[in-house]
Amino acid sequence: MPELSRRRALTAAAALAAASGAATLAAPAPARAAGHHPGSPAPFDEVYKGRRIQGRARSGGGHHDHGAGYAVFVDGAELHVMRNADGTWISVVSHYDPVTTPRAAARAAVDELQGAALLPFPTK
Repeated sequence: MPELSRRRALTAAAALAAASGAATLAAPAPARAAGHHPGSPAPFDEVYKGRRIQGRARSGGGHHDHGAGYAVFVDGAELHVMRNADGTWISVVSHYDPVTTPRAAARAAVDELQGAALLPFPTK
């Protein structure tokens, strides 16, 4: 029987880790609501601190569509949002404070605006 070396032990551990990671990735995704794209946040419409915040799937997508096909509005003005590679969201108002959902990004923007109006984001 061959002697267990450090290299063989590490190779075996790496193989087990890879196998368990593949099993995790192969797990079925939870069921989604009808009309809701997998991985896309749920729509929302609420009043937060006296400001109306809304979020929904974007109907059209252009090259400025960094929000993964999702649009967020504060009092009817669009809040430019972007989804990071790690799944967090940022907005043009709270760019250095990533949050978990577009709703949280809208709330953070309202907090940061402190009652000021959201101005349109220039696209050119």
